[in-house]
Amino acid sequence: MNLGSEGLVVPIIGLGCMGMTGFEEGNMYGEADEQEAIATIHRSLELGGNFLDTADLYGPFKNEQLIAKAIHGNRNKYIIATKFGWEIDDNNKVTWAINGKKEYVKKAVERSLKNLNTDYIDLYYMHRLDKTTPIEETVAAMSELVKEGKVGYLGLSEVSSETVKRAHAVHPVTAVQSEYSLFERTTEERGILNTLKELGIGFVAYSPLGRGFLSGQIRTIDDLPENDFRRAIPRFQEAHFYKNIELVKAIEAMAGEKNVTSSQLALAWIMNKGILPIPGTKRRKYLEQNIAATQIELTEADMSRLESIVPLGTDTGDPYDEFSMGLID
Repeated sequence: MNLGSEGLVVPIIGLGCMGMTGFEEGNMYGEADEQEAIATIHRSLELGGNFLDTADLYGPFKNEQLIAKAIHGNRNKYIIATKFGWEIDDNNKVTWAINGKKEYVKKAVERSLKNLNTDYIDLYYMHRLDKTTPIEETVAAMSELVKEGKVGYLGLSEVSSETVKRAHAVHPVTAVQSEYSLFERTTEERGILNTLKELGIGFVAYSPLGRGFLSGQIRTIDDLPENDFRRAIPRFQEAHFYKNIELVKAIEAMAGEKNVTSSQLALAWIMNKGILPIPGTKRRKYLEQNIAATQIELTEADMSRLESIVPLGTDTGDPYDEFSMGLID
């Protein structure tokens, strides 16, 4: 499929790599297994899934370095998307500030190129908006990277329609990445999807399974590992948890009728809208299931039924804590 209108061609489903490595504070989604992660990336390529999503934040740097190992000798067969913006100091520590200044953009890209062991990045995202720096300054600096051949296409993450328009006026934006799933449709409610359509910008959906809820694998909070960050976010707190489980059960019932899993049905719903989902997994088994979802055909009636189970505006709980929610534009 064409991601946006600038010429970037991608498969209709990508692979989110974040969970394949740990963070400074421990792994976000349980323990990491490097060998299985690399095998998952290789299996993805075999099945036509060559679009990998990472960021300098993940680790920090460990995720990009893992991808470098996995794609070694086959760089030209993969499309790599990475991100910058969360400031990482010279001691490789995340400061938890957002930095979109020109000097930092240049520093961040050189670091990512080194960690990915490549001389170009296919799609380079601003991870979050730096509210202290005009978006025009950030995008102008990113635009220079395109001219220098270090970056192919530009992207933004978790931004408003106004920010997208201002950025796009400086240099064409190819893709915007935000959280999007049956459980999280804020970009739709705020009219951002319409803005992207008008401007010919592609949309990439991260956490397309509602941070794992839509997989049906989570029935109690104890199904999450002790060090899993989801234990701390509102969507997984008691006020929302059991209501969300009931929604999942209704989706599972429909999936059962179609002889697919709830995850596959949720992914098919996104793809049917012309949106590129990047479900994260670190295991071949789940990767294969996710890619199989590309074969599911949904009718308009199917789409309507799914959207009646979780109508637009349903409160499933915030996907982040208060600090992180405040960083969304």
